Amino acid sequence: MAAKIKIASDWLAGCAGCHMSFLDIDERIVNLIEKADLTATPITDLKHPSPEGVDVGILEGAVNNSTTEHVARQMRERSRILIALGDCAVFGGIVTMRNFVHTDDALRRAYIETESTVNGRIPRHEDLAVMQNARAIDQVVPVDIYIPGCPPSADAIYYVLSELLAGRMPVLQGKFLDWH
Repeated sequence: MAAKIKIASDWLAGCAGCHMSFLDIDERIVNLIEKADLTATPITDLKHPSPEGVDVGILEGAVNNSTTEHVARQMRERSRILIALGDCAVFGGIVTMRNFVHTDDALRRAYIETESTVNGRIPRHEDLAVMQNARAIDQVVPVDIYIPGCPPSADAIYYVLSELLAGRMPVLQGKFLDWH
């Protein structure tokens, strides 16, 4: 029996809708699991791909702080193929709307000026992530495959993973999969 392909995924700044779309593969996920191991993913609650690496890494969401940047860099280092899943990962998505406001202004609004805040203060500690402008993943690390959509369809995700499991790079055309 051939070794199973190792897949890891994580989400950065976003809504987790892309992982929900992945779960919308429904019973077809059994076909994938016959050939692949989900080694680290929010779906299984395992946090990081092992230092030995994985065949396929999948990231959803934008990079928007020092922690998400670290996660993106680590996933790239540990993945033979990296997939940007969904509009936030591919383009920066709705998360980049925050870029129109300086990070200090966003923090002040969130922690001090909100209507429900009393005696608020902006949390600052060396263990807390440092806010950055939101960016698409390929503005931080190289990406091999892009699957746009908000969220991408379960069919698009299944197609890409099925092609990879068959040893083929999926044929993509522009923003859409080429189903021919």
